[in-house]
Amino acid sequence: MHVLVMGAGVVGTTTAWYLRKAGHEVTVLERCSGAGQETSFANGGQISVSHAEPWANPGAPLKVLQWLFKDDAPLLFRLRRDPAQWRWGLRFLMECTAARSRHNLIQILNLGTYSRDRLQELRRETGLDYDHLEKGILHFYTSEKEFKEALEPSRIMREMGCDRQVIDAAEAVRLEPALRHIQQQIAGATFTADDESGDARLFTQRLAALAADKGVTFHYGTQVLGLNREGDRISGVRVIRDGHHQVLTADSYVLSLGSYSPMIARPVGVSLNIYPAKGYSITAPVKSPEDAYQVSLTDDEYKLVYSRLGDRLRVAGTAELSGFSRELNLTRCRAIVKRSQEVLPDGAHWDQAEFWCGLRPATPSNVPYIGRTGLENLYLNTGHGTLGWTHSCGSGSAIADIIDGREPELDFNFVGVERGSPQVSGQKLSPREVQSKNS
Repeated sequence: MHVLVMGAGVVGTTTAWYLRKAGHEVTVLERCSGAGQETSFANGGQISVSHAEPWANPGAPLKVLQWLFKDDAPLLFRLRRDPAQWRWGLRFLMECTAARSRHNLIQILNLGTYSRDRLQELRRETGLDYDHLEKGILHFYTSEKEFKEALEPSRIMREMGCDRQVIDAAEAVRLEPALRHIQQQIAGATFTADDESGDARLFTQRLAALAADKGVTFHYGTQVLGLNREGDRISGVRVIRDGHHQVLTADSYVLSLGSYSPMIARPVGVSLNIYPAKGYSITAPVKSPEDAYQVSLTDDEYKLVYSRLGDRLRVAGTAELSGFSRELNLTRCRAIVKRSQEVLPDGAHWDQAEFWCGLRPATPSNVPYIGRTGLENLYLNTGHGTLGWTHSCGSGSAIADIIDGREPELDFNFVGVERGSPQVSGQKLSPREVQSKNS
C-alpha cells in the first residue's frame, strides 16, 4: 500500500518510520527544507510519561483567570474574535471536572508509557543518538499548595504503572545537586526514574535520514493546500511544489500537520478541535558543568521544563493561546531566563540564551487524535500539544497498526476504532463524529 504522510515533524516522521517498517511504500510531504523544523525544532526535550496531568483540571479555571492579564503567565489566553479559540476554550472548561481530568490523565499516561517503550526499542534497533539521557525527570515544587495538589495525580500514575515517587527537598538535591541553590525553597518533589530527555530535532532529522535510507520518500519544500474528496474517499492532496501546483495521490493518507491540521481537514468534512498553543524555549551553553543539571527537571509552579542536551541547557514552557502568530514575545522569553537564573545561577551562560517559539497543536483535553476518520482512507495522527516528542513513537506505531487492520497494544481512546474486534477496521466514525469523539 502507498501511504502519504502530511508533515515531517517528530510525529509525522515516526509515522513514516513505522509504516515503512510494516512494509508500506511511504511518501512524506513537508513545507520546510527538512524534517523537524517547526514545532519539533527547540522543544523542551523531555520524554515525560510523568507529565500526564492535563492542563484542564479542577484548579485550572481559577488560575487562568488570575493569569489573564499577566504577560508572563504560564498559560495565557489572549482573547480574540476567533470562533475556533472560543470553541476550544469552552471545551477546555468542560474538561476541567475531576472525572474528565482523571480520564484524560489515564489516556495520556497509557500512551506515554507505550511510546517510551517503543522509543527505547527503536534506539536499540538503530543505535540512534540524539543527546539523550536516561536519568529520569524530577518535578520540584516551590509552592506548598502546588505540591499538595500533585500528590493525587502522582498516586494515580503509580496505580497505572508509572513509578512517580514523592520525595522531599533533601532527596531532590541528592538526586540532582544542581538544585542546592534553591533547596530551602523546595516544598517537595517527585521523581520518575524511567523518564528520559533528548534533542527532539536531532532525533527527528536523524530518524528521517534512516527512514530515507529504508526507502521513504521525503518531499521537502512542499506546501499542502488541501485534500480532494470523492465520495467517502480522499483522491489526492493538492500541493505547491517547486513553484507548481500539483495533485499527489496514494492509497491512504495520514494527517500530521500539527496546528494546521484543522484547516486541511475541515473542507472535507472532518472537524478537529485543535488550537495552537505557542510555547517558548531558551537554549544556553553550559557555564559550570558541576552546576548544570543532568537529571531533567520540571518546575511545576512556573510550568517550565529543563533538559541537558550535551553542552547546552534547554529551558522551555509556557503556553500562549493567541492564534497562529509566531512572533517572539520578549517578555515571556526574559521571564524564562529570569527563572532559570534563580534556579541555576551558574549552570549556563544565560546572557547568551537563544530564544525560540513554536506552535504546539493542543486539544482541550490534551489527548491527541490518533485513528480513523469517516473517510475510509484518511487517518489522523495529530493534536499532541506539548507531548508530541513523548508520544511520537507510540502514536506512530499505533497508527501503522490501525492502517494495517491490527489492534494497537495499548488501552487508548483511538478515534474511529472499535476495540476488542478481530479487525480494528470494524467501525468508522462519520467526519463530524470525530469532533465529539475526541474534542
